[in-house]
Amino acid sequence: MLLNISYNRPKIKKQIDNAVGKPFSLMQRIKMKGIGSGKMIIDSTSIQIHNLLVLDNNQNVCGIEMRPNGILVSFRSLLETYALIIPFYKLKIYKGQSDVYSIYRDEYFIKVKVKEKQHHKFMQKLLNFKLQEYDSKLQYPN
Repeated sequence: MLLNISYNRPKIKKQIDNAVGKPFSLMQRIKMKGIGSGKMIIDSTSIQIHNLLVLDNNQNVCGIEMRPNGILVSFRSLLETYALIIPFYKLKIYKGQSDVYSIYRDEYFIKVKVKEKQHHKFMQKLLNFKLQEYDSKLQYPN
């Protein structure tokens, strides 16, 4: 789901927490050695996101935040901040060209151009986290 997260609205915050879980605590973030990607350049997007990004002339960048049950891909358009909320069970990541990752959720997609080594490491960390933490929860539910 694509949401405007510019303002502190409890209803939207609850919607995000229900979809991908509450944010990690400070200790969990330290143990994981960070949960955010930093700025990545957007290469191409689905039409819904493209319509938001063409409203201004700034460079199109996004950031990825890991949550216990999914990710948030956030970007800015004009003075608003938007997030694509993707639970792990709907997350598909493809690596096409050597420096382009495609992130899909249903009809939405964002292709990011990754040139720095730290971004490649983050994408690998994200895939490993999904594999170890989330898939193990599916295999051995409490």
